[in-house]
Amino acid sequence: MASHFASMVQPVVALSLDLVQSMRARGWGRILTIASSGVVQPIPHLPISNALRSTLVGFMKSLAGEVAADGVTVNVVLPGRIATGRTHSIDAAQATKSGKDLAEVAKASAATIPAGRYGTPEEFAAVIAFLASMPASYVTGRLVRVDGGAIRSI
Repeated sequence: MASHFASMVQPVVALSLDLVQSMRARGWGRILTIASSGVVQPIPHLPISNALRSTLVGFMKSLAGEVAADGVTVNVVLPGRIATGRTHSIDAAQATKSGKDLAEVAKASAATIPAGRYGTPEEFAAVIAFLASMPASYVTGRLVRVDGGAIRSI
């Protein structure tokens, strides 16, 4: 577990703390962390990942409150099923494990998402670009889901 903490949490915290001081001095900055929907709805069979990503959320939420008055925003983005190579490999592994066709596995997975499909990298990037922009200066300390409605909690 210590090695997971050292690779998943410590570098993000250290980088954030290193950069935030110069952002505060300039009176403007953006810290965006990409986490996982597992921080809102734990993902089965990933207890360590769920716990460590939740640790990052707690850190970022605390940091957001400390730096907001200095013009620095801190937000965490939670991607859902975005059509990437990683998503394809997860579907391919599931297809192999279940003996089903890859297209059938992907279709069944997409059917669990209210939007009925996987998100595109461009859709995900547009949310990131907004959060990094000047018009997002009043959005801080938030978990922003980009998941097509997959996480059903309020």
